Amino acid sequence: MPASDAGETVTITVAPQDEGQRLDRVLARHLPDLSRTRIQALIAAGHLARLGQPVAGGSAKAAAGDRFELTLPPPEPAAPLPQAIPLVIAYEDDDLIVVDKPAGMVVHPAPGNPDGTLVNALLHHCGASLSGVGGVRRPGIVHRLDKDTSGLLVVAKNDAAHRALAAQFADHGRTGPLERAYVAFAWGAPEMPRGTVDAPIDRHPIARDRMAVRAGGRFAITHWEREAVFLDAGNRPLACRIACRLETGRTHQIRVHMAHIGHPLLGDETYATGHKTKAARLSPEARTALEGLGRQALHAARLGFEHPATGAFLSFESPLPPDLAALEAALAGMEK
Repeated sequence: MPASDAGETVTITVAPQDEGQRLDRVLARHLPDLSRTRIQALIAAGHLARLGQPVAGGSAKAAAGDRFELTLPPPEPAAPLPQAIPLVIAYEDDDLIVVDKPAGMVVHPAPGNPDGTLVNALLHHCGASLSGVGGVRRPGIVHRLDKDTSGLLVVAKNDAAHRALAAQFADHGRTGPLERAYVAFAWGAPEMPRGTVDAPIDRHPIARDRMAVRAGGRFAITHWEREAVFLDAGNRPLACRIACRLETGRTHQIRVHMAHIGHPLLGDETYATGHKTKAARLSPEARTALEGLGRQALHAARLGFEHPATGAFLSFESPLPPDLAALEAALAGMEK
């Protein structure tokens, strides 16, 4: 039984090569399913014993031949309640689950969205297969999508998978084959067929619910490629389909970067202000499709990463959802 599956006592004998090392580090090497932070919390709660006596702290030095017993309590129930919300599952195994999230679904409970979230749905769907992330029976959220962005995201089902996947996403694919690709529909069309936006992102200085390109913000890089240009009745570029690949994963990154270069996303009420006059140049069909969209035209279409247990590269693709497919068809129809 993996250590994270709880309800057991694990015995660890300190090896000669571990002599003099911090005890929490030694235990973390022996128990790869548990994070060092989790082990420290267990020690602080009195769950580690030597010769039947509780060990005071993890900073003590280990001695070769010492035997310790670590009692693993059952994972605490998650605070969010499981809810039977339908999910589109692209892949699932004992370590992770890949979900094709619909637009309108919040990923994690928060003020204003206490339930009906992806986490609530995963708690119901996964049930006992969640072995406890950080000692709580909950899904491990590795990355997020905005409420109104549809598409693929991966969620860990245990501590070991959560740590490995989080490390991949934190590394931004610099040392591994992480792939995060999006399809977006933007106003206008860049003159160049492809390019890169390298601009730091931080909170907007006044509108705190928005992000903005700001000096001193967190570095953010988006690679984009123009895939199609949609012309208005005067044969002028009115909108385009753009493929975006993230090198970093900042809040609202694609939306902020595309607005920064003068091509905000269609339907983006936050970052596409001042483009209502362009909507008047749409065909009636395209205008109806845009009005019915009710969100930014952004979809997480491709996701690839190394499996946290096997190391195999997994890659998934998601077609455009019906609302974006209808928008694209209407935009393309303007040129006929």
